[in-house]
Amino acid sequence: MASGKDSDRNLGYMTLKDAELKLPRTTRVKNKTPAPVQITAEQILREARERQEAEIRPPNQTITDSTELSDFRLRRRKEFEDQIRRARLNTQVWVRYAQWEESQMEYERARSVWERALEGEAYRNHTLWVKFAEFEMKNKFVNEARNVWDRAVTILPRVDQLWRNYIHMEEKLGNIAGVREIFERWMDRSPDQQAWLCFIKFELKYNEIERARSIYERFVLCHPNVSAYIRYAKFEMKHGQVELARKVFVRAQKELADDEEAEILFVAFAEFEKQCKEVERARFIYKFALDQIPKGRAENLYSKFVAFEKQNGDKEGIEDAIIGKRRFQYEDEVSKNPLNYDSWFDYLRLEETVGNKDRIREIYEKAIANVPPAQEKRYWQRYIYLWINYALYEEIETEDVERTRDVYRACLKLIPHTKFSFAKIWLLAAQHEIRQLNLNGARQILGNAIGKAPKDKIFKKYIEIELQLGNIDRCRKLYERYLEWSPENCYAWRNYAEFEMSLAETERARAIFELAISQPALDRPELLWKTYIDFEISEGELERTRALYERLLDRTKHCKVWVSFAKFEASAVEHKKDEEEEDAIERKKDGIRRARAIFDRANTYYKDSTPELKEERAMLLEDWLNMETGFGMLGDVSVVQSKLPKKLKKRKLSSREDGSTEYEEYIDYLFPEESQTTNLKILEAAYKWKKQKVVKAGECV
Repeated sequence: MASGKDSDRNLGYMTLKDAELKLPRTTRVKNKTPAPVQITAEQILREARERQEAEIRPPNQTITDSTELSDFRLRRRKEFEDQIRRARLNTQVWVRYAQWEESQMEYERARSVWERALEGEAYRNHTLWVKFAEFEMKNKFVNEARNVWDRAVTILPRVDQLWRNYIHMEEKLGNIAGVREIFERWMDRSPDQQAWLCFIKFELKYNEIERARSIYERFVLCHPNVSAYIRYAKFEMKHGQVELARKVFVRAQKELADDEEAEILFVAFAEFEKQCKEVERARFIYKFALDQIPKGRAENLYSKFVAFEKQNGDKEGIEDAIIGKRRFQYEDEVSKNPLNYDSWFDYLRLEETVGNKDRIREIYEKAIANVPPAQEKRYWQRYIYLWINYALYEEIETEDVERTRDVYRACLKLIPHTKFSFAKIWLLAAQHEIRQLNLNGARQILGNAIGKAPKDKIFKKYIEIELQLGNIDRCRKLYERYLEWSPENCYAWRNYAEFEMSLAETERARAIFELAISQPALDRPELLWKTYIDFEISEGELERTRALYERLLDRTKHCKVWVSFAKFEASAVEHKKDEEEEDAIERKKDGIRRARAIFDRANTYYKDSTPELKEERAMLLEDWLNMETGFGMLGDVSVVQSKLPKKLKKRKLSSREDGSTEYEEYIDYLFPEESQTTNLKILEAAYKWKKQKVVKAGECV
């Protein structure tokens, strides 16, 4: 059984649990309107302060004899000792204890308290050392203060405040030799720059220039950085030692040429020379620095150089400075994105204005070394112009024929001709050889181009070159090779035929035309047929021309072919030499009849075979009407007018991209035979309706 206490405990637990489960609900505030009188925070604080009880303070005591004083001191010391026992690491308690003993003129006791405070780990707290030394100094215990400072700087040599306070005390006492000794001890610890500068400032205060110079020498050895050397040089400048200052800068330049802050050093060196009126020296320093410092860290240097040239340079110097700054910008761009060929073009144009051939070649070599990453023509289109500009520069500016030839060879070797090629490069390389009177070299280049990457431009240019040289057989071979490579090229067929026509080789030209129109696939057949027909017309072969038109109509019944055929027949009389005027009129009438017959054939074809081509038929009749009008007295407009259609505006339902519909207007043509058919259909429908009406009336009766 559980004891009584356990039962009570369990009962209490159950009671609390039940109480937690049966907590009353929070009352809901029904009226949320603000009270008429508002209570402010200031009022609450004021009432709380008024209700507070007065603080109980101990009564003031007046000590009248030594016994009471001893008791008071004993009681206070006991309080301090108790506080120390409770919180030994609390430095504030030790400080208050020592300061109280000091106020009681108990200096030995106070010194003892300070010593006790510094025991253990507290000696690392430099604040305790400072207050301890201040206690000794305030009470004029100089030797004891020296002892404290000496111990402090020995134990904590990296705390600059201890050294400074020690030095300050000795300087106030006039112990200059002691101050110098303390500084030497401090410098042996290799402190930071500020400590060295304090030492130098101390020596300069007593006009010890040589001592200060020797300290600067030790300073730059301890801290070999840009700021230390610049301070050293400014020190020499301030005391009129220009040559010594220059030597300091030269020494710094040799030792810190690769330092990250070398830019600041060169700028300071150049400004120093500028102050000494040595403008040329300053300019040389700037240029030397621009060659030495990496471009990524020389932005400020370029700005300083441009400002320097604007103040002290002539027009050429200013331009050189500006060019140097732009050169830096372009180098930065191409280093960040070497495949941005437009930046390379800008950079090369800038260098070409300067005219340094070696530097231009070097940049061209760097530029063409950035080959596009993918073997796709669109990536190479800008890159290939770097090679072209390089070759043209070598040919025009440097006039180096062999180097130009090497550039073209390297470029042609680099291009993947199996995937894509550039006709421009082949042609430029061949033209360069022609300018050097090396025809065999040019033929070899163009022959390689046709073998590796044949293109229309290459064939045309090669044929043009051979034609200028009068090599007819070579031209024919090239045309044959051209047509073997591209048999569907109508321009090639036409040019070949025109070439033979220019040589008065009529039968050859006709044979070429016959071969051309017999090809199964042509890119511009209408061009070829027109040229062939014009050729036969120029030769006066009317029957051959008619036969060509008939062969063309067998292939296509296009409206323009009919119109062209009819116009040919109408004007064919002009190609014959008329002996008498009556015969000429008869021939002209015969030509008009032939033309009308062709138009009538065309109209019949569109009406019977392709009735859906209403617009083409309307265009045909319009041309027929114009031709009849142009015949003058011999024409007969009424033949065509009876066949002309009516234009009708109609609307049709069309759908938009978003799915909605709208009505769209269009032009339709109604021909005479269609209108008659429409009228017959209307009459037939009316007759049928009337018949149905009569039948319904009979049924009703």
